[in-house]
Amino acid sequence: MRIPILKLGNYLLVSIQIELDDKTAVQFQQDLLNMIHKTGSTGVVIDLTSVQMIDSYIARVLGDVVKMSELLGCQVVFTGIQPAVSITLIDLGISFRNIKTAMNLEQGLEKLKQLLEG
Repeated sequence: MRIPILKLGNYLLVSIQIELDDKTAVQFQQDLLNMIHKTGSTGVVIDLTSVQMIDSYIARVLGDVVKMSELLGCQVVFTGIQPAVSITLIDLGISFRNIKTAMNLEQGLEKLKQLLEG
């Protein structure tokens, strides 16, 4: 199953509406990086509101998405991280240092705009 990636101006919007398995996460990573390269987008908002659980592999893939996107000149903001997901990340010792977050999609777009436009 592929995760839809929508283009909005110079931004890409992603709303993950399914629980991520390893194969889907890697496919998403490839699709997003290809879309950034193809469109020249400068920012991505990834909404995780529907993601209820995460494991260490998926967390690593998402962290890698941020690093790889930045190498392509694109800022990433995660939105809608659920309490159980944040607890799991901390319990697993996974650091999302330097990763931008916001409570919801609207705030995520605003944060992205501030990051890119000052």
